[in-house]
Amino acid sequence: MMISQSILPFYTLAVLCIPTSHAFQSSLNPRAFARSRQTSLSVTEGGYDLAVIGGGVVGVQAALTAASSPMNKKVALIDAPRASGVLMNEETGEDLSLGAPTGLFSKALRDTSKNIKVASLRGMGLREESVWNEIISNCVELASSNAQDVRRQLDFAGVTYIEGYASFPDSGGSDTISVDEPDGTVHIVRAKKYLIATGSKAFRPGGIPFDGKQVFDSDTINQISFLPKSIAITGSGIIAVEYAKVFSNLGSKVTLIIRDQVPRNALMKIGLDKDVAATLVADLIRSGVKIIRGAQVKEFYVPPPPASGGQRLPVKIEIEAKGGGPLPSGVERETEIKVDAYVAAVGRKPNTVGLNLERAGIDVDEYGGILVDSQLRATAKGGNVYAAGDVVGRPFLASTGSAQGRAALSAMFAEPTSGNATEYATCDPEDETCVEGGMSQAGESFDPTSLAANPFAFPCGVWSSPEAAYFGLSVQQAADMGIEAGEGIALYSECLRGLVFSPNGLLKIVYEKPAGRILGVHICGDDACELIHYGMELVKGRRTVIELSSTLYSAVTFHEMYKIAAQAALDEVGARKRRAAAGKALAKRLRDASLL
Repeated sequence: MMISQSILPFYTLAVLCIPTSHAFQSSLNPRAFARSRQTSLSVTEGGYDLAVIGGGVVGVQAALTAASSPMNKKVALIDAPRASGVLMNEETGEDLSLGAPTGLFSKALRDTSKNIKVASLRGMGLREESVWNEIISNCVELASSNAQDVRRQLDFAGVTYIEGYASFPDSGGSDTISVDEPDGTVHIVRAKKYLIATGSKAFRPGGIPFDGKQVFDSDTINQISFLPKSIAITGSGIIAVEYAKVFSNLGSKVTLIIRDQVPRNALMKIGLDKDVAATLVADLIRSGVKIIRGAQVKEFYVPPPPASGGQRLPVKIEIEAKGGGPLPSGVERETEIKVDAYVAAVGRKPNTVGLNLERAGIDVDEYGGILVDSQLRATAKGGNVYAAGDVVGRPFLASTGSAQGRAALSAMFAEPTSGNATEYATCDPEDETCVEGGMSQAGESFDPTSLAANPFAFPCGVWSSPEAAYFGLSVQQAADMGIEAGEGIALYSECLRGLVFSPNGLLKIVYEKPAGRILGVHICGDDACELIHYGMELVKGRRTVIELSSTLYSAVTFHEMYKIAAQAALDEVGARKRRAAAGKALAKRLRDASLL
């Protein structure tokens, strides 16, 4: 049964991944709606050097960069915060999403779940809505603070902010765009160059009765107005794992439904090292998350909305094997579950509907992503339209999107593509594992084709709890490239800070044999998304495990694990014995703690 969407609560927040810039253009065509209530027409006098479409992190950073020294361009930023209807404070009319990456809310919720003890609040007798309001108010405060600071930066840089739905004219060409503003005015904006940074939106599989009340995608889960006591999540990627752990930390009973028979394999497919993936899965299980493997949802039974003050009924979900039929042997044969909420976290797609791209001669791929060349220039007839971020497709990360925005500005205004003065060792032209350039650029720029083909283009992080991150090659990737590689592993419990404060996790160094040059770093544990950047510099600087093994690190820090991992690479037999002893000691410590 499909439930009609009701009025959103006064705050409606968006899921912010890594996936990146959030989606601003409506999944429907907003132009027809806005123009049906058109009241007047205004035209920008003189025009702009650059008009940026999309007010997420990619668009805002590009606008600020272009407007500031040394570019000093006249810039307009067009933002449609109500297009997705997910990051507005309805009480104040404030756009909480301005300049925010798609993952901001999920990360704020993650940190809130660490600091707020739901069981304690319930034990104090707080009502359920009061508990949820306490959690959400922390996220709202963070998002509001970020949005206000972004507005201050835009004002200081002299960027003209225009709120409304942008689209290219029906008459064709890309010399102007029309902006349907909230008051019904159609504003004609003229610019020499355009940058499209409208982000992405959650992919919605057919057959799921999304309602924004109990059945959500990975964006609209922010609309949830209560803390679910039970929640089911479909997906095995980064976003699904992040939300499974967030709601588990908040005290919800979490069921993760994945199509793969082996959860670790599903995470390895998106790039995680096998041991990092196994550590994440083990942590989910240890946290009480139930994983139904080799399965998919067959059917939903969604109850009608409760009457005012009435009790909320659960969503009933029927489970079947991947592709249909009974669940495979070895899997808990629970064919039906009842939960307070359900989330489909099964990927993202570029957000281009409503931009009228076809009339401007801008081509898109089968998913709606804008096709660009190595300079991030789209196929617009005027040659003056560029695109960056999620709107051009994978990897759907805020960091790569922002780098694409800078590369696009460099191309359109003829600036050098790399302004980093850091020096790195000269590479052999035939050595594809060597990285040159301060930004570890992929090919000529950050175009999506080069990013996808280069394992050294960017670091990747999973903001779960514990975090996971990696940069460079895994042992398997090295073998596929014909490189003999080994690995050195350090457990968090082998360094003093890890042993005392956060013993669960590992850091792995992948190195080339026999030279010992470091090719990759893989981490799972506290602060992994911070620690990875040092590992990235080790790879780019062509450092060796021998150098690393004699490096002095400040105590008491997680960085000591780099030295421990390097020493493990030089003494594999001894390292295995030390890890086994550390593992036994940690297991005993956890058992003793559970008896208290």
